[in-house]
Amino acid sequence: MADLMKVAEQELASKRASLPNFKAGDTISVHVKISEGNKERIQQFQGTVLYRRGSSTNGETFSVRKVSNGVGVERIFPTLSPSIDKIELIKEGKVRRAKLYYLKGRQGKSARIKEKLGTTEAAA
Repeated sequence: MADLMKVAEQELASKRASLPNFKAGDTISVHVKISEGNKERIQQFQGTVLYRRGSSTNGETFSVRKVSNGVGVERIFPTLSPSIDKIELIKEGKVRRAKLYYLKGRQGKSARIKEKLGTTEAAA
Protein backbone atom coordinates (compact mmCIF):
# COMPACT_ATOMS: atom_id res chain seq x y z
CA MET A 1 0.00 0.00 0.00
CA ALA A 2 2.78 2.42 0.92
CA ASP A 3 4.61 1.52 -2.31
CA LEU A 4 1.59 2.56 -4.40
CA MET A 5 1.51 5.92 -2.65
CA LYS A 6 5.20 6.48 -3.34
CA VAL A 7 4.76 5.62 -7.04
CA ALA A 8 1.80 7.99 -7.34
CA GLU A 9 3.68 10.80 -5.59
CA GLN A 10 6.70 10.31 -7.86
CA GLU A 11 4.49 10.55 -10.97
CA LEU A 12 2.91 13.76 -9.70
CA ALA A 13 6.30 15.20 -8.75
CA SER A 14 7.64 14.55 -12.25
CA LYS A 15 4.61 16.26 -13.80
CA ARG A 16 5.01 19.22 -11.41
CA ALA A 17 8.69 19.53 -12.36
CA SER A 18 7.77 19.82 -16.06
CA LEU A 19 5.65 22.94 -15.44
CA PRO A 20 7.15 26.39 -15.96
CA ASN A 21 7.93 28.46 -12.88
CA PHE A 22 5.20 31.11 -12.83
CA LYS A 23 3.71 33.31 -10.09
CA ALA A 24 1.05 35.98 -9.59
CA GLY A 25 1.29 38.76 -12.16
CA ASP A 26 2.71 36.60 -14.93
CA THR A 27 0.90 36.22 -18.24
CA ILE A 28 0.50 32.57 -19.18
CA SER A 29 -1.24 30.54 -21.84
CA VAL A 30 -2.97 27.38 -20.61
CA HIS A 31 -3.68 24.73 -23.26
CA VAL A 32 -6.82 22.90 -22.09
CA LYS A 33 -8.19 19.68 -23.58
CA ILE A 34 -11.90 20.00 -24.37
CA SER A 35 -14.02 17.03 -25.44
CA GLU A 36 -17.07 17.71 -27.58
CA GLY A 37 -18.99 14.51 -28.14
CA ASN A 38 -16.43 11.96 -29.31
CA LYS A 39 -13.93 14.57 -30.55
CA GLU A 40 -11.22 16.19 -28.49
CA ARG A 41 -9.51 19.51 -29.17
CA ILE A 42 -7.14 21.88 -27.41
CA GLN A 43 -8.25 25.40 -26.47
CA GLN A 44 -5.95 28.16 -25.24
CA PHE A 45 -6.81 30.35 -22.27
CA GLN A 46 -4.35 33.24 -22.04
CA GLY A 47 -4.41 35.73 -19.19
CA THR A 48 -2.85 37.05 -16.01
CA VAL A 49 -2.26 34.79 -13.02
CA LEU A 50 -4.11 36.17 -9.99
CA TYR A 51 -2.79 33.63 -7.47
CA ARG A 52 -1.33 30.20 -6.85
CA ARG A 53 -2.87 28.36 -3.93
CA GLY A 54 -1.41 25.31 -2.16
CA SER A 55 1.99 25.63 -3.79
CA SER A 56 4.11 22.44 -4.03
CA THR A 57 1.21 20.16 -3.01
CA ASN A 58 -0.83 17.72 -5.06
CA GLY A 59 -3.93 19.89 -4.67
CA GLU A 60 -2.34 23.09 -5.99
CA THR A 61 -4.56 25.42 -8.01
CA PHE A 62 -4.04 28.69 -9.83
CA SER A 63 -6.42 31.32 -11.14
CA VAL A 64 -6.09 33.02 -14.54
CA ARG A 65 -8.02 36.17 -15.54
CA LYS A 66 -8.53 37.65 -18.98
CA VAL A 67 -10.85 40.26 -20.46
CA SER A 68 -12.93 38.97 -23.36
CA ASN A 69 -15.22 41.42 -25.21
CA GLY A 70 -15.12 43.82 -22.26
CA VAL A 71 -16.11 41.13 -19.74
CA GLY A 72 -13.66 39.76 -17.19
CA VAL A 73 -13.36 35.96 -17.28
CA GLU A 74 -11.61 33.95 -14.56
CA ARG A 75 -10.82 30.27 -14.51
CA ILE A 76 -9.36 28.21 -11.72
CA PHE A 77 -7.16 25.34 -12.85
CA PRO A 78 -5.86 22.41 -10.78
CA THR A 79 -2.14 22.32 -11.57
CA LEU A 80 -1.91 18.55 -11.99
CA SER A 81 -5.18 18.17 -13.92
CA PRO A 82 -5.13 15.70 -16.82
CA SER A 83 -7.19 18.20 -18.85
CA ILE A 84 -4.23 20.62 -18.98
CA ASP A 85 -2.08 19.82 -21.99
CA LYS A 86 0.65 22.40 -21.34
CA ILE A 87 1.31 25.79 -19.77
CA GLU A 88 3.38 28.44 -21.53
CA LEU A 89 4.90 31.46 -19.79
CA ILE A 90 4.31 34.47 -22.07
CA LYS A 91 5.75 37.27 -19.91
CA GLU A 92 6.70 37.83 -16.29
CA GLY A 93 5.00 40.57 -14.34
CA LYS A 94 6.58 42.84 -11.76
CA VAL A 95 4.24 42.79 -8.76
CA ARG A 96 4.67 43.14 -5.01
CA ARG A 97 1.78 40.96 -3.86
CA ALA A 98 1.04 37.24 -3.84
CA LYS A 99 -2.66 37.60 -4.67
CA LEU A 100 -3.87 40.19 -7.16
CA TYR A 101 -7.56 40.43 -6.25
CA TYR A 102 -7.46 44.21 -6.78
CA LEU A 103 -7.34 43.64 -10.56
CA LYS A 104 -10.96 42.47 -10.54
CA GLY A 105 -12.29 46.00 -10.03
CA ARG A 106 -10.00 47.68 -12.55
CA GLN A 107 -9.91 48.10 -16.29
CA GLY A 108 -7.80 49.93 -18.82
CA LYS A 109 -4.49 51.45 -17.78
CA SER A 110 -4.97 50.84 -14.06
CA ALA A 111 -5.29 47.10 -14.71
CA ARG A 112 -1.91 46.85 -16.43
CA ILE A 113 1.03 45.12 -14.83
CA LYS A 114 4.63 46.17 -15.44
CA GLU A 115 6.79 43.61 -17.16
CA LYS A 116 10.12 42.29 -15.90
CA LEU A 117 12.62 42.90 -18.65
CA GLY A 118 15.07 40.32 -19.96
CA THR A 119 13.77 37.32 -18.02
CA THR A 120 11.37 35.61 -20.43
CA GLU A 121 12.20 32.94 -22.98
CA ALA A 122 11.45 35.37 -25.82
CA ALA A 123 14.42 37.50 -24.77
CA ALA A 124 16.77 34.51 -24.88
